[in-house]
Amino acid sequence: MMDAFTSLNGLVVPIDRANVDTDAIIPKQFLKSIHRAGFGPNLFDEWRYLDKGEPGVDCSNRPLNKEFVLNLPRYQGAQVLLARENFGCGSSREHAPWALLDYGIRCVIAPSFADIFYGNCFKNGILPVKLEAGVVDSLMADTLANEGYSLAVDLQVQSVTTPNSQTYNFDVEEFKKHCLINGLDDIGLTLQHADAIRDYEQQRRVAAPWLFGTA
Repeated sequence: MMDAFTSLNGLVVPIDRANVDTDAIIPKQFLKSIHRAGFGPNLFDEWRYLDKGEPGVDCSNRPLNKEFVLNLPRYQGAQVLLARENFGCGSSREHAPWALLDYGIRCVIAPSFADIFYGNCFKNGILPVKLEAGVVDSLMADTLANEGYSLAVDLQVQSVTTPNSQTYNFDVEEFKKHCLINGLDDIGLTLQHADAIRDYEQQRRVAAPWLFGTA
């Protein structure tokens, strides 16, 4: 089961560049692990640190790029990532949303997303929100101008609300919304039918026992 998402009021961190690909989000050398946890320290690794990151290295002692937004004190603890067009393009690695989630990001707002990354977010407890480019321009300017800038994101009513009560609505597929609100990934959806699966297996044992080594 993944963590459900209903609403949050979260500090915003801006990634003010278009076409951020998944290799930038989590570089290829970190893809050896299939465990979902532990990728947060390597999120945007090549932009965040001045040396080359390797799996298993303690990131607390690595030299930081002090100009990169994730390293600025004002953005520590951010839960909302504000991005530009085509966020999450490139390879289809599911490690990208794993790294974002492990860092603490629960919502990504952008004018557009790469399709596979967009779907992977929903399957891993992250809400990707598409807003018009002009709206993102305004939110980006406000985020950069105001330290501690936060946004209230409500999946139930499909809205993003600014500190001055300006509200923007977004579209989301009803099935994806249902899964995220209820914390259902693909495994969780399957387990909802656990009783029916067990009944089917019992029937198959009777009808075709040789399949189970009991003939």
